[in-house]
Amino acid sequence: MMELRLLRYFVAVTEERHFGRAAARLHMTQPPLSRAIRQLENDLGVVLLLRSAAGVEPTAAGSTLYAEARTLLDQAERARARVVEAAGPATLTVGTLSDGAGEAGTRLAAAFRRRHPEVSIRFREADFTDPTTGLRPGLADVALTRSPFDETGLTVRILREDPVGLVLRTGDPLADHATLRLDDVADRPWFQLPEGTDPRWREYWHGATPVGGRPAGPVVRTVGECLQAVLWNGSAGIAPIGHALPDGLTWVPLADMPPSPLVVAWVTERENPLIRSFARIAVEGHR
Repeated sequence: MMELRLLRYFVAVTEERHFGRAAARLHMTQPPLSRAIRQLENDLGVVLLLRSAAGVEPTAAGSTLYAEARTLLDQAERARARVVEAAGPATLTVGTLSDGAGEAGTRLAAAFRRRHPEVSIRFREADFTDPTTGLRPGLADVALTRSPFDETGLTVRILREDPVGLVLRTGDPLADHATLRLDDVADRPWFQLPEGTDPRWREYWHGATPVGGRPAGPVVRTVGECLQAVLWNGSAGIAPIGHALPDGLTWVPLADMPPSPLVVAWVTERENPLIRSFARIAVEGHR
């Protein structure tokens, strides 16, 4: 019995006429895709594709399977849509960090409502311990968050990249500088992220200085806690420039911090048409 997964792979290779392009379209690497097509050929006992340095061409059997596969996949998608419709209104859970949805812009909400007025959107706000906002355990379907983090098993699309600034009290001696560098606050307590936090995320927000390389400030789990640590303790804190700051705090751009990417992300294996549509609308809104 042919698996729908293998048929999807075969259709992608046939349409792209190239294993590399098909693998990129499927968000996978080329070797497992090649093995999957070989498995399909072995299961059927026929050659489906003629390989060459320039790419691939379907054989007569391959052209026949392509037409049949398109029909089967379309039927499967219609069946899925009918099942979803029978289950009631669709719901999409969006994971965020702090005001991630607001940072993505009101245009995203308006554009998504126009295209999917029947879909109910739920939001799940996560803390710094999980920058992927609950994607892997299935607590969120799609995330509006910030990288870098471990992207294993995830599809990530960058919406924009924001400059990063040092958050200071307004009366701080450094607050009048046009720009600063991380070395300018090397002697200040630096907020700490909780144990178990994604290592790449932790390294970035520690200013690329290993834990213990700066005086330790308080452990923070949210943007609000970080800002209050600066306001009350004078800790060094960094954040993407553009966040609303409470009275008593100000920004100074950091010249040696790489920008902070605002991204949309989801678990690749759980991708579905609604998630793809949400991501496409988000990316289009930031072009």
